[in-house]
Amino acid sequence: MNLPILYSFRRCPYAMRARLALAISGAEIRIREVVLRDKPAEMLAASPKGTVPVLVLPDGQVVDESLDVMKWALARSDPENWRGADSAETDALIVQSDGAFKHALDRYKYPNRYDGVDPEAQRTDGLAILAEWNARIVASGGQLLGPDRTLADMALFPFVRQFAATDREWFAAQSLPALQEWLAGHLASPLFKSIMTKHAQWRPDSGGRIPAG
Repeated sequence: MNLPILYSFRRCPYAMRARLALAISGAEIRIREVVLRDKPAEMLAASPKGTVPVLVLPDGQVVDESLDVMKWALARSDPENWRGADSAETDALIVQSDGAFKHALDRYKYPNRYDGVDPEAQRTDGLAILAEWNARIVASGGQLLGPDRTLADMALFPFVRQFAATDREWFAAQSLPALQEWLAGHLASPLFKSIMTKHAQWRPDSGGRIPAG
């Protein structure tokens, strides 16, 4: 059976969000777990930019942006209606996450990669955005856009996870009760656990077929 192939890296938040949508859609795919310092030639041939996720469809089409992978999967099947709240609010949240929040997160988590960076200042910038999301979760009844998880929640929470894991004690001490509960709920969900299965590094002779949902 000729299945879509997903080049992925388990801990990458962009790859996580793609796998979440693929899993909820019930898509059956072949996972190819890559090591980013040893990227396979097959992945680079499909997507020369060399970042994950990269979804290669049976007809040869390549989808190599995480949000596009999510939308491809949900267009195939969206049993929880994640795209029911696909709106200007969703777009604005993702822009904020992938822009200002990711900028602060990278410089907080990896300050040595950047010149003249104060990681505590970057952490403060990230915290201000998290406070906005905390207030939104309170107002919405548990998730970012209402009581049920949607595309926005699934697109953002892998990055909040990464921020929280940088200094767990500090994060736990912050006054973000709704967001902390939201994060804990997603981390404990069967869906998240299902997409965090460990895979050995893919080699051309190693296969990799798994059901995503």
